[in-house]
Parts: sequence; structure tokens; C-alpha cells
Amino acid sequence: MRIVVTNCNTTRGMTEEIVEGARAAAGPGTTVTGLTPHWGPESAEGWLDSYLSAAAVLDALRTYHGPPYDAVVMAGFGEHGREGVRELVDVPVVDITEAAAHLACLLGRRYGVVTTLDRSRGQIEDSLETAGVARNCAAVTSTGLGVLDLGGDPGRTEAAFLAAAERARDAGAEVLVLGCAGMTGLQRTVEEKLGLPVVDGVGAAVKLAESLVTLGLTTSRAGSWAKPLPKRRVWGAAGSGAAPQGRQT
Repeated sequence: MRIVVTNCNTTRGMTEEIVEGARAAAGPGTTVTGLTPHWGPESAEGWLDSYLSAAAVLDALRTYHGPPYDAVVMAGFGEHGREGVRELVDVPVVDITEAAAHLACLLGRRYGVVTTLDRSRGQIEDSLETAGVARNCAAVTSTGLGVLDLGGDPGRTEAAFLAAAERARDAGAEVLVLGCAGMTGLQRTVEEKLGLPVVDGVGAAVKLAESLVTLGLTTSRAGSWAKPLPKRRVWGAAGSGAAPQGRQT
């Protein structure tokens, strides 16, 4: 099967890191393709960035010209757009926020999310609420590092993550969730030092996407995520008007 993983920002280096983590989690026979939006923020940190990112990801999928895919993984933690993508494409769509939280709930009664900047907490809390898993979240804590700072100094990133993870644990978290796709790879260090299970959203989303495809399941069209109503939509001067690809249903 083929899974398309969408980055929520225009930084191609981060797309490559996300794809590397996704491929490490994918099973034999699964091909992972990364998709970077053509426009939008270089990093998604705040409400404005998030809404721009949502539109840019939708546009990137709408104008996608690569091989047909069987599922979409949205690699933006707490970012908007997953519901719109579920209306747009005819394959399962798995958001890393939702996937990580659902798996965390299978591993402990309460989980904590460790994210980047404090300003992202509100979006993540709202995303978890919409997904129906907010009541199990003990805390959303921040490292104080921006998305683009995560790879600059590995030692500083690890120390900041551990400090934020300890605060989440002290708030009652029994499981930790990486609250940014750019944090992929930190889970082993935290598990060893804190003794708590750590869920990486990218890996969790890939495995859930594989499961949905294998089971022959996809998005329900009976209501909330019905196909968009036929009407004229102007996507901007750069839009090509191409139809979304994927598995035919």
C-alpha cells in the first residue's frame, strides 16, 4: 500500500525527517511518500499559521499528481484541516494528534502531551476535545522551543523535552505523547529516563492507517464527512484545478 504523509509547513527538511520516521514505523510492502505544501508558513506555531497550513495542505492534496495512494497521514500536531481532508479524499485520513492520543489511551488511564511553544497548547487542547480524547489528557506541557529549533542543538532539545515531560508526569500522566512531528526520535530517551511509555504520533498514525486499509475501512459519507457539495470554488491564482487522487471508491 502507499501512504502519503503531509507536512503542515513548507520546510522540506522537516518533511524528510517526518518521512524517515514514518518509513521506520511502516510495515513491509508499505510505501511512504512525503508531501510538502507549495505555500504556507515555514513552521506552524499559532492560530494564523494553523489555518494557513490547513488550506495549504488541502490545496497540496487537491493538486497532487503522484502515484495513487491508499491513505493520508496528516503530520501536524494540533493543526487544523483533518475534517476538510476527510471530505476531500476517498481514502482513510489519520491525523497524528488523534492517532497518538487514541493509542496513549490504550496504554494508560491518563496521558500528557509535550509540545513546542506554549502558544500551541490551546490548539492541541481543542484538537483533542474534537477527537473525543481530551478527558484523558492530564496536561499539555511545552518545551519553550520553536519547531525550527528542535534540530539545532540535540542536547538542549533533549533537556527541554525531559523537563516538560517531568511536568506532565507530575500532573498525573501515565503515558507521554510527542506533541510535534519534528520530535520523532525522542521517545527512546524519554522512556529510558522517565520509565513511561512514549507515543510518537507519526508512527502511531502510520500503523493505524495501515490497519484501516488492510481492514478495507474508509471515511463514512453518512453525514459529517459527506463529499463536498458541488459548487464553484476559487482556490487562488496558483491553483491548477486538479482533482484529488487516491484509491477509487
